[in-house]
Amino acid sequence: MLDRYFQLSAHNTNVRTEVVAGVTTFLTMAYIMFVNPLILGDAGMDRGAVFVVTCLASAIGTLIMALYANYPLALAPGMGLNAYFTYGVVLGMGHKWQVALGAVFISGVLFLILSVTPVRKWIVNAIPQSQKMAISAGIGLFLGIIALKNAGIIVAHPATFVTLGDLKAPTTLLAIVGFFVMVALDARRVPGAIIIAILAITAISIGFGISPAAGVFSLPPSIAPTFMQMDIAGALSLGLVAIIFAFLFVDLFDTTGTLVGVAHRAGLIKPDGTIPRLGKALTADSVATMAGATLGTSTVTSYIESAAGVKAGGRTGLVGVVVAGLFLVSLFLSALAASVPAYATAPALLFVACIMARGLAEVNWEDVTENAPAIVTAIVMPLTFSIANGIAFGFMTYAAVKLLSGRMSEMGVTVPVIGALFAVKYALI
Repeated sequence: MLDRYFQLSAHNTNVRTEVVAGVTTFLTMAYIMFVNPLILGDAGMDRGAVFVVTCLASAIGTLIMALYANYPLALAPGMGLNAYFTYGVVLGMGHKWQVALGAVFISGVLFLILSVTPVRKWIVNAIPQSQKMAISAGIGLFLGIIALKNAGIIVAHPATFVTLGDLKAPTTLLAIVGFFVMVALDARRVPGAIIIAILAITAISIGFGISPAAGVFSLPPSIAPTFMQMDIAGALSLGLVAIIFAFLFVDLFDTTGTLVGVAHRAGLIKPDGTIPRLGKALTADSVATMAGATLGTSTVTSYIESAAGVKAGGRTGLVGVVVAGLFLVSLFLSALAASVPAYATAPALLFVACIMARGLAEVNWEDVTENAPAIVTAIVMPLTFSIANGIAFGFMTYAAVKLLSGRMSEMGVTVPVIGALFAVKYALI
């Protein structure tokens, strides 16, 4: 039955290989169970509820991808987007987290519309490659500055804005050691390097009495504090248009990029370069985002960590079924999640930042009209604590330098139109 439904034989795989791949993928992304509640908790959301919602949203999204699109892609609340949700939209702009959830839900609806129409392909092809890579790298730098702050490595300063923190503090030292261990384990190809380092730092912290222990296993907390709490009406206000656009834009390119990368590694791309069941995969991702917002979490998106499962031999949606099952089993680890301190997850944020920042390597450094806007995009995101600002300044810069250098034809119509709209927004709204 499994062979027929997931076409295992046609993909040159079997149940055992798919199960091993599923476990591998889960171990590489399980850190989100502990990181997401801490990040969204800073926005005022109930951390216990967010832990449960993170597991449920990840399981639901991954199952939809597995059963509907038959791809070995796992989904969970996206890193970077959850940080933007909390530190950019809620704490930075002063919006309520319910309104931010409404913006996430609306972005999911728009993503669904794009997924079932030709508009999706037009948008993806119209945006310059340098800007796509810059957005990814900028989100990485955004995560990096949050990681350094949570670890206590950088602190606020009235004259220089940021300065070096107290490196002798036990929590800061643990965060630094955690990052070293994380990178070393990954270099040694140890599955679950991130989650191992997080749990190790948590155990050491508890052992030395630096942080309290809440236990390991417990019944899942109620999701009532976050379930159906999104404020869609509030999110439809004019001031949140750019925020909705940022959630949509990042999710669209993150999912497309992840899908292309994983499909390539799995050998699923056809000889003519097309990706089979692309529409189904994007539809699954958009529905997962809507489901996640309904339950009470930031944007749910495809994880590049799925490539680890593909490397282990995974080729079909059966991988996702295994990942989803493990997320559901993890619902009973809420006590352990409550024991993980922020400085134990800070190394994970920094590690993901390092991975995402490599997008800058794909920028054309021989063409200043390509690399200058890319750098603007990447720098503005962390320094304004806003993905939306980074995208906006990147588009405005790209359109301006291409226009002034007499190379208008290189960017088509989409980029200058979006850049002009952003310029109007900053000038008038």
